[in-house]
Parts: sequence; C-alpha cells; structure tokens
Amino acid sequence: MKKLVARTAVVTGAAHGIGRATALALAEAGCALALVDLDEQGLSEVQALVEGVGREAKTYRVDVSNAGQMDALARDVVEDFGGVHIVVNNAGISVTGRFEEHTSEDFERVMGVNFGGVLNGCRVFLPHLRRADEAHLVNISSVFGIVGVAGQSAYCASKFAVRGLSETLHEELAHTRVGVSVVHPGCIQTNIVKSSTFYDDQTQPKALDYFARYGVSPGLVARRIVRAIRNNEHRVLVTREAFLLDWMRRVAPESGNRVANRIMQRMLGIKLEDVM
Repeated sequence: MKKLVARTAVVTGAAHGIGRATALALAEAGCALALVDLDEQGLSEVQALVEGVGREAKTYRVDVSNAGQMDALARDVVEDFGGVHIVVNNAGISVTGRFEEHTSEDFERVMGVNFGGVLNGCRVFLPHLRRADEAHLVNISSVFGIVGVAGQSAYCASKFAVRGLSETLHEELAHTRVGVSVVHPGCIQTNIVKSSTFYDDQTQPKALDYFARYGVSPGLVARRIVRAIRNNEHRVLVTREAFLLDWMRRVAPESGNRVANRIMQRMLGIKLEDVM
C-alpha cells in the first residue's frame, strides 16, 4: 500500500504484545484503529495510546473464534469507520505438552482461536477489503508454522494452517488490489508463554526465563508488519531463529528438522525425552 494515512486498520488480539505494538505502529503511520480483543482493560489502554498520537480508535470486545461475533464485528466496524483497508489477524493462544496429553478440547480451543480466528477475520473482512482502492491482509503465523516441534502439536497445527491459508489467499488475490502477508515471528517478549497451558510444571518457568532473556520486542514485529504492508511483502520472517529455521528446513528437511527441534525445545525449556 502506498498510502497509510487516513486508512482504517482492524487489529485482533490488540490488547497485548504484537497486537498492541502493531496497533500503535499503524496509528503512528496514520491509520485509524478498530481494536479487537476480549480484554476490555487492555483495549482501553491501547485506545488511549492510539488517541495519544492523534488517531481515532474504537474498541470491540469479540471472541475471534466465534463466527457470529465476527460477522457482527465486520458490520460494526464498517458502520463506525465507513470501510476497512487493513486487517491484522493476530489473536493467539498455546498449549505445551505431549500430543497424548492434549485433550480434544485443547485442540479445539487452540485451533479455534489461532486458525479459526484468522479464518473468520479473512472471511468477514475480505469483501470490504476488495472494495477499497488498495488494501492489505496480514495473518500472524509463527516459526511453529515453519517447523513441527515436539511438545507443540496443537500450536504447530494451527500455525501451519494459518500459513497454508495465507499462501492460498496470496495466489487467489494476486491480481487484485488486496495484498496478503503471512508473518513468522520467533522468540518475542509477549504474554503468550505466561498465559499458555503447560502440562509440565517445570517447563513454563524455563520458557518464561528464555523469552525474557532472549526475546525481542513486539515493536520489532510491528515495524516489520508496517513495512510489509507498505511494500506488499508476502512472507515475513522476524528474528534470527526464524531465518535460521527456515533455511535449515529448506536445505536439509530431515536433519534440519531435528536441529530445529533442539533449538525450539531449548527456547521452550523442554527436553526431547520429556515428550517421548
């Protein structure tokens, strides 16, 4: 997109982390913001930040996994702002543990938010993006959408699904005015580890420590997202481990996958034998 000033952007998962940073970065670039999350207090804080840089912001308490609520969200946003130019599908949750420890409810919940939320966001807003003179769709995947990691079956499945949907939409919309980006962040200092479900009590503190020591700021991801929107970049890798894992997976799929698992398990504070 050549122009971001006076555009309307929808950001899901906007109350914290990457969503919050992206909302603020888009506001600083000139956008009005439709902020979507379940955390009303967090939404109010982000609204104040956006308004603090002189941009309009409205908040919407919505469960992105609920198709009916997302249908209503699209209607409300278009009524409030008159149209939509940018959508960032960002909301996400995680469960860590062996596949055999996960319940069907674990998979339904993670897939419902991480993939269902993206699917719903694309479905309800794409018709409005198609009506704009230029528009952009951003879906947040992960390094876990590049490589399958032991102990992350639900999360990886959801993020691979986001990647597949995004690549398909990129091809289908290639000759339209709607750009599509899929973003693969690595280790980012967000609340996702703190808010995740862990089946091993020893794992979460290790993961929290690793992310606190080595994670990069959500602001870095936000800046890359804004750049991707401006330059119509499709595939966006963020952090060193994202580039490394992507390279290893391409040049040596099998051995690269094993090395990638070692790296990611260290990041999560788990050992391969713990998930065997």
